[in-house]
Amino acid sequence: MEVSVILPVEAEGFVQSLKTFSLKEVGSTRWFKQHEYIEKLNMQAILNASATHDEFVKEFLVSHGKVPVLIHEMILVEVWKHKIFPILCQLQDFNPKNTFQLYMVIRHEATIINLLETIMFHKDSCEAADDAVLDLVDYCHRKLTLLVSKATREGIATHGQEKLSGSTAVSTKKELQSQSAEMEFEISLKAISVLRYITDHTDSISVITRMLCTHNMPCVLVQLIDACPWSRRKEGVVEKYINGKWQKIPPENHLMMTKLDGQVWISLYNLLLKEDCQRKYDFNNFNKSQLLKLRGFLTEVLVDQLPNLVQLQRYLAHLAVTDPDPPKKELILEQIPEMWNSIVRENSGKWKAIAKHQVKETFNPSESDLRLQAQRLAQTYNLDVMESLLPEKPKCASCGKEATKRCSRCQGEWYCQRECQVKHWPKHKTVCQLMAKATEMIQKDLQINN
Repeated sequence: MEVSVILPVEAEGFVQSLKTFSLKEVGSTRWFKQHEYIEKLNMQAILNASATHDEFVKEFLVSHGKVPVLIHEMILVEVWKHKIFPILCQLQDFNPKNTFQLYMVIRHEATIINLLETIMFHKDSCEAADDAVLDLVDYCHRKLTLLVSKATREGIATHGQEKLSGSTAVSTKKELQSQSAEMEFEISLKAISVLRYITDHTDSISVITRMLCTHNMPCVLVQLIDACPWSRRKEGVVEKYINGKWQKIPPENHLMMTKLDGQVWISLYNLLLKEDCQRKYDFNNFNKSQLLKLRGFLTEVLVDQLPNLVQLQRYLAHLAVTDPDPPKKELILEQIPEMWNSIVRENSGKWKAIAKHQVKETFNPSESDLRLQAQRLAQTYNLDVMESLLPEKPKCASCGKEATKRCSRCQGEWYCQRECQVKHWPKHKTVCQLMAKATEMIQKDLQINN
C-alpha cells in the first residue's frame, strides 16, 4: 500500500497558506504552524519523487508562486542563526526547560533546503523561483565557502567528541550549538545539489554573471573537490557521508563516486562548457591555474563512472595550451539579490531586543502550549511515514551496517548491536529525549481523556 503524508487537497491548502515572516516572529505559534506544513510538504515531496510520478507538491509550489517564499524563509532562519541564536545563548535569563522549539527552528533551514533539493531537479521550479534564484545562488555560495573552510571540516571531524560540563543550562546551550554546527554540515551538502540544478536549468544572464563573475563558482568547486569534506579517514578506515550518515567504505569501493562527487563535477561541466558561461567567464592566469588542477582528479576510473567528463577532460587539455580571449564587455542591467540584505537592514541594531523578546515570549511556552506542540510534533513525524522515506533497509546510526534493532525509548533510530547504541548515545540523547517527551505527553492526555 502506498504511504502518503498528506493528500493533494491538503498539500494545496498548505502551499496556498505559505507566507513570509519577520525575524521577530521566528519560533512563534503562527511560524511553528507553517514549519509543520513545510515539514509535511517536504516528506510528501520526497515520497512523490521516489515514486517518480504525480509530484503534486512541486506542481502546487510552482503554480501558486511559492518557491520564492521558501527561499525567503530559509534565508530568514539563516540570518536568525547568525544574528539572534548566539545572543540567546549568551543571555543569563535564557534557561530553557525544553529545547525542542529551538531545535525545530534550527532544523527549519535544513527542511527547506531538503525540499528545494527535491523540487529544483525540475526546470519549472527554477523558473518559478524568478529573481529569488539570485538569492539562492548567494545562499549556496555562502554554504559552499563554509564547507571548504578548514575550521568547518575540523569541527565536523571532532563533533560529538567533546564532553559537556558545567550546569544543566550551560550544557543545554552547548548541545544546541553542537547540533546547529552538525546540521550546518548537512545543509551545506544539500546546497551542492541545489547549485547543480541551477547550473542545469538557468539561462538568465544575471544568474550566470552572479555565479561566474561575482562568486567565481568554478574556483570554489575546484577547492571543494580538493577538500572533499564528505570523505574522511578515521582510525585508518575510509568513511564517506552517504544518505545523511558517515559510512565505512571497503577498500575495493574507495574510488567509487558518491552522489556529492557527481553533483560537483556536473556543476563544473555546466559552468565551463555551456556557451553562455564560456563567454562570461574570465580565464585569467589565476582562474586557469585553478581549473587545471582538475586534470589530476580526472582519472580513468572517475571518467568511466561519469562518461560526460570526457568532454571536460578534453576542454582542460585544450585550455592548458591556449589562452582564451577575455570576456566581452557587455552592458547589462545586473539584478541584485535582496533577501539577506533586506532582512539584515530591517533588523540592524535590534538583534539583542529581538533575542530578549523571544526569550520572554517565544521560547518560554506554557505547559498547555508545550503539550499541544508535542502532540503535533508526534503527528508530523509519523514513524511509518519516516520509514517509507528510507531508500533502503535501516542502517546502524553508529557504524553504518544493516540494522535490526531500534531505540526502545524513542523508536526513531536504528542499531546493529548494543555496543553501537551505547557509543552513539551522546549524539542521540537530545533528540531521543525530545521524542520520548512528546510520546509521554500524548499518553498522559489519552489517560486523562479516558
